[in-house]
Amino acid sequence: MAIDIKDTPIDSRISLSRSIPGQSLTNDPDDPYPWEKPPEFTDLSEAGVYLVNLLSKEENYGPIMDTIADGTPLMDLTQGILFKGFTEGKWNPDLMMILAEPLCYILLALCERANIEPIIYDEEDDDAEEDNQLFNVDVNREKIKSLSKSPIPAGALPEEVVAQIENTELPSLLEQPKQIVEEDNSSLLGRN
Repeated sequence: MAIDIKDTPIDSRISLSRSIPGQSLTNDPDDPYPWEKPPEFTDLSEAGVYLVNLLSKEENYGPIMDTIADGTPLMDLTQGILFKGFTEGKWNPDLMMILAEPLCYILLALCERANIEPIIYDEEDDDAEEDNQLFNVDVNREKIKSLSKSPIPAGALPEEVVAQIENTELPSLLEQPKQIVEEDNSSLLGRN
């Protein structure tokens, strides 16, 4: 049964929460969005060092590693982190696309240091099962891991970024998060 658009009320066809075509042309040029300004980073190495510093901050490291340990694919995290950086004006779309592979390797290196077995992309498990059935091969992950000492292939990341990853002190995932206690004087119950 097909629904005719003419039969639906006009209020349900109009969404007032979205922008109208051409609305961006009416924005104040003196107050542009962050992505309309020149980007903060234009160099791959500088952006990579920024990402390592961002991911190794105590408030970011634990939640990101927990998310990866819960089974979120690295490529999904990579996409989210890079898009957020673009909307904040950190890089332009071109550098965002170039940063996808290095950021995934950075996340992979952090996973290795935290002893977390990551999923690279959603279909990875399905592909591995199909390969095993197709070739009737029992894959020993420990053997494959022992063949390469580093999860980062040579030349995939700038040397400054690799050095930054190796020299960064990461917080322990086993430590209790620090509780920040602030006085709330806005409530009548909080006042003495």
